[in-house]
Amino acid sequence: MFNDIGALELLTLGVLAVLVFGPDKLPKLIQDVTRTIRKIREFSDSAKEDIRSELGPQFKDFEFEDLNPKTFVRKQLMDGDDDLGLKEIRESFDLRKEMADVTDMVNGRTPAASDTANSAANGSAGASADSSTTSLTKTGDTAPDLLKKTPPQPQPERPPFDADAT
Repeated sequence: MFNDIGALELLTLGVLAVLVFGPDKLPKLIQDVTRTIRKIREFSDSAKEDIRSELGPQFKDFEFEDLNPKTFVRKQLMDGDDDLGLKEIRESFDLRKEMADVTDMVNGRTPAASDTANSAANGSAGASADSSTTSLTKTGDTAPDLLKKTPPQPQPERPPFDADAT
């Protein structure tokens, strides 16, 4: 709660307290405030223990911090150490295969033919980066090149403009 208060701000509060309450009453005031805070904490802890004992053995692992919505959702979704199942998603996603499929689609090849070429290139021991790039290049396919621009189509003749029709 007070993590964002700096040293200069604390010093300012101390000087202000000395000016408002005076140096004679300030130690007594600090003792009274700390005693009150201690009593509030004891009351809170005793109320928590009473609630836990009244709930019974079914709620022995009940924590009042779990009533915070953020903590509750985090605990229910993550089950402790898993980051919302992102680890499994990251492991199941194969970026190289996806990029090879996209490249094959752009080059007009079917993904099934590229899978056999990629598995042969990736499965060989000591395969270099050159072999993986050669598997992604076009090897004599006669499919149309999707990267080449098509010539513009001639525009059909427009009807004459009629100002009275609008």
